Amino acid sequence: MATVDRLTAPEPTTAVGVTVTFLRMDAPPDGSPPAMPPGCSVVRLGKPTVAFYRYLYGTVGARYVWWLRRAASDRELATILAHPQVSVDVLYRDGEPAGFFELDGRATPDVNIGYFGLMPHAVGQGLGFALLRVAVAEAWVRRPRAVTVNTCTADHPRALPNYLRAGFTAIRRVREVWDVPDALGLAIPETLRL
Repeated sequence: MATVDRLTAPEPTTAVGVTVTFLRMDAPPDGSPPAMPPGCSVVRLGKPTVAFYRYLYGTVGARYVWWLRRAASDRELATILAHPQVSVDVLYRDGEPAGFFELDGRATPDVNIGYFGLMPHAVGQGLGFALLRVAVAEAWVRRPRAVTVNTCTADHPRALPNYLRAGFTAIRRVREVWDVPDALGLAIPETLRL
């Protein structure tokens, strides 16, 4: 009878098929970002803790199969969050988190909006575009050559239209297959399963 080495057996995964759209903005948009709605403010985290970051990432991304950072170790996340070219800004509404964005300038001379999204309770309330414009403005403060972002067919259906409305241009689309670890416990829509 054969035995399975538990240290080398691959962990079970679910294959997820998405189309990723890569977008780019080569110049800052005209005008200032729209004012945030009453009761809202955006706060740059000085030194985000791994636990708070996991809360933001997990809550915002749960419906959209955000899995890469869930699979990362605490040490990997702490290293990313401590990098001087990575920043995390949180949207607060009436004192509680309503969304966040992460800017990543490690691939200089560009700045990438690595993650962007709203908490489930804040979706559909007119906050997304205002927060996106804040993210774009903050990215341009760094004086990059370009600001980049990507979205995929697992994201909210308004993500791509909002990026285009904010001034991004789609530069390419790629079909990807993700092997999402089942141990993460993500609810994967049937439409994305392969």
